[in-house]
Amino acid sequence: MPRESPDLLELEGGRPSVEGVGWLRDLEVVYPSRTADLRAVRGVTLGVGRGEILALVGESGSGKSSVALALLGLLGEGRTVAKLDGDASVLGVDMLGEPNDERRRLRRRRLGAVFQDPTTSLNPTMTIGRQLIEVAGTPERAGELLEWVGVPEAKLRLKSYPHELSGGQRQRVMIAMAIAGDPALVVADEPTTALDVTVQAQILQLIRRLRDELGCAFLVVTHDLGVAAQIADRVAVCYAGRILETGPAVDVLTRPTHPYTAALLRSRITLRSERLRALTTLPGEPPDPRTPPPGCPFAPRCEHRVDRCTSVLPDLAEVPARPQLSACIRASELIDVLATPKRRDDPLGVAPEELAADVPPALRIRDLHKEFKVRGMGRRTVLKALHGIDLEVSPRECVALVGESGCGKSTLLRVAAGLIDADGGSVEIAGNERPQMVFQDAGASLTPWLDVGEQIMERLRSADVPRRELDARMREALERVGLAPDVADAKPHHLSGGQQQRVAIARAIVVPPPVLLCDEPTSSLDVSLAATVLNLIGKLRRELGMAVVFVTHDLAAARFIADRIAVMYLGRIVESGPAEEVASNPAHPYTRALIAAVPDLDREPARARGEVPSPLNPPSGCPYHPRCASAVAACPTYDPELRQVGAAADRQAACIHVEETAR
Repeated sequence: MPRESPDLLELEGGRPSVEGVGWLRDLEVVYPSRTADLRAVRGVTLGVGRGEILALVGESGSGKSSVALALLGLLGEGRTVAKLDGDASVLGVDMLGEPNDERRRLRRRRLGAVFQDPTTSLNPTMTIGRQLIEVAGTPERAGELLEWVGVPEAKLRLKSYPHELSGGQRQRVMIAMAIAGDPALVVADEPTTALDVTVQAQILQLIRRLRDELGCAFLVVTHDLGVAAQIADRVAVCYAGRILETGPAVDVLTRPTHPYTAALLRSRITLRSERLRALTTLPGEPPDPRTPPPGCPFAPRCEHRVDRCTSVLPDLAEVPARPQLSACIRASELIDVLATPKRRDDPLGVAPEELAADVPPALRIRDLHKEFKVRGMGRRTVLKALHGIDLEVSPRECVALVGESGCGKSTLLRVAAGLIDADGGSVEIAGNERPQMVFQDAGASLTPWLDVGEQIMERLRSADVPRRELDARMREALERVGLAPDVADAKPHHLSGGQQQRVAIARAIVVPPPVLLCDEPTSSLDVSLAATVLNLIGKLRRELGMAVVFVTHDLAAARFIADRIAVMYLGRIVESGPAEEVASNPAHPYTRALIAAVPDLDREPARARGEVPSPLNPPSGCPYHPRCASAVAACPTYDPELRQVGAAADRQAACIHVEETAR
């Protein structure tokens, strides 16, 4: 139903000035630890208005998820909490102090929850229908909910198990469960982080449609400022367990009043980010929640701090002539300073003229094929993951592989790394050396019971480095990726996500490989950490002379880090060319759809048509034609090959329209 955008929810004497559905007042959450208790939330006061979308943004470990769990009444249920203080209420029900039965009753009837990974939230042993009926009541209502959230062939999908659905479909199932009752508030904790940009755009549009048609409020927890810009009415910026800024989304995200918000915005990677120049990043690390600083929590990392910042803990206060509240003692005097964009002048990557010409490639892939045999429904089928891939990467060059999940990007990297065998074609590495690989989940790729230093030295030993040099070379690698020497003595689980990713990179480059393979190394990182890792990869490529293959579903990141982009769809390369040209003037309809779906602060992402077809049953002809707005009658029967785009010898696309233009 149409509604007016809510005004900023202010607190007057501890009471809301407008009607709200959920409120936190002076919330304190402390988790026990062996050494010292972790102060996850420190005096948060926040409200969610009826029928509004509030985005809670900030880095990992800032307390966002604990705030969400408090509103859901889940703190203390299954989670050991050393201390809970303050108030958390939804529709007048105390979500901290009411009996469990009362909180469960409210969650079933008026609260909904959508979590980051629907795979872990859905029961793998039960069909989607059985799980939906538990909350919807009847099969008819369950089918209606699936149709409502846009799951195709909803009645048939009721018989499916979670693993038989795509990531976007599973997330829609979770949203259907969240709205099965009559929710006044839905809490969505990182609902799009694990999704491709095209599916992410669909989920964001769905959330807004549900808000408009059902009138329910949403609290969306995210570290992606682009996501917040697309759906939020208001934004609250969280850091070290505190709210540092809150206000209307358009103001917070375009005219910040707190240095932390401004720093996050400067770290964003967009389709307009300057290439060959390092991104601006946040210095240092967030404070240790066991020993938070006495003053402003952001002061140790803030370039605008004064002596008073290190001793005074500021509360949210009004900023003159602005609709925001800001927890900065210098907010009013920094308004113009924070509005001034900053850039770094240190070079990143390798300029085109610096790439070696007429030399053998560092990586050459020829006519690569890969199939997987899949059992199901009492028979064996074949999944064709790669269809005749050709790719060359020159020394010091970076090529980005871009596409949605299931397009074959990671399979191509694993074949190139020698982790799985190809069924046809060849992979050649310069000097017959092995490439090194950096995985998306750095924590899972590190051995949990070994010290960081020992894991890096394992790589040195395999390269026959003399024992007397092991320790010095290991610590040099840590320093090269921006880590302190004492990190060598830590176990991986003692490190943050960004530190783990840097350790994985240090292990890969301690003996510089001819080719570094990066599989989505930034997709699960906060905006500043992602910028830090991209800067690091670009710097190391320049210093060590490595070739890099960078897999991502984010075209903005691909354009920034890569010299060339290869766009993949259902196991094929459908477009390739210089990064700037592919991003600014795409030749294939699929590339245009990927670019249109990239979230940004000042434009609406376009929803991609349809779903990615199952690779077990790919469409005939051009694989993209069922989703293509430019499809013609010949597309279902004609399978185009890569052809030169116009007069550019280094641009190729596999589209019937490109072939017609060439003729």
